[in-house]
Amino acid sequence: MLTGVLAGLAAGALWGLVFVAPRMTPGLSSVDLAAGRFISYGIVAALVMLLTWRSHKLPTASQALAALGMSLLGFTGYYLLLVLAIQRAGTEVPTLIIGTIPIWAMLLGKPHGLKWSSLFPGLLLTATGLVLMMHAMSASQPVAPGASSEGGAGFWWGVLLAVAATVCWTAYAILNTAWLKRHPQVNAAEWANWLGIATGVGAVLLWLVAGSPSKELSALDSIAWSAIICIATGVGSAWLATILWNIASQRLSASLCGQMIVSETLFALFYSYVWDGHWPTVVPLVACVCFVLGILASIRAHR
Repeated sequence: MLTGVLAGLAAGALWGLVFVAPRMTPGLSSVDLAAGRFISYGIVAALVMLLTWRSHKLPTASQALAALGMSLLGFTGYYLLLVLAIQRAGTEVPTLIIGTIPIWAMLLGKPHGLKWSSLFPGLLLTATGLVLMMHAMSASQPVAPGASSEGGAGFWWGVLLAVAATVCWTAYAILNTAWLKRHPQVNAAEWANWLGIATGVGAVLLWLVAGSPSKELSALDSIAWSAIICIATGVGSAWLATILWNIASQRLSASLCGQMIVSETLFALFYSYVWDGHWPTVVPLVACVCFVLGILASIRAHR
């Protein structure tokens, strides 16, 4: 269990980096950033499979199809929605909305013996934190740090996109854990590489359909820096984080594994404030405290 918990926390720390990546690459569109990250993930996965081809099994047709569906839910589709949300609503609110995934995972997998009334305190605290953060972000400034210049309407569009991203990743977390439990013969690294190949293919198609022309990308002043960010998040926040998450999914129950996603929220907020060079004011800080207490209350109720 300790190995699973540490792997889940480490995966969350790596995932937290993707919340500030859109703000570190202002010259890239959301499609270009998502495609660059996951093409890097696919390349790394393919290289690892080539280097370990003697011991690395190939997926069956059903396994390959499962990897393709999971990659859409947990990677390409999810991250594109998240990037769009961050560009419109800043980092903090999408981070907190994504941070409710452990609660949704717990609710969907609630044991029969657990009363709904015992879950209410945690849900109330989390909802209070979200309301406080959204109020602070929308009232203090028309455009949140790192958000687009679309004003109030753009902010609430960002909130809706973050909710859609939450739905995608919640489905991925539940289905991925269930799939790994049903296929214990597939190890964490193999499944991460299969997901990487599927994600890389989907990312190439995404860029060809909606990405910027290669001439525009090569003309960017920050193209080298943008490439570094895409590679870093592809290797660290996708390939390595997926292996760690698969280890956690294999060693922990679905509900406990879901709670490990809290580390993603906490690290994402920390990275965001470090990037901005300031610490949260009172209302956002209270919102974060409410959010964390809500998660802890939910864990206690579940146990």
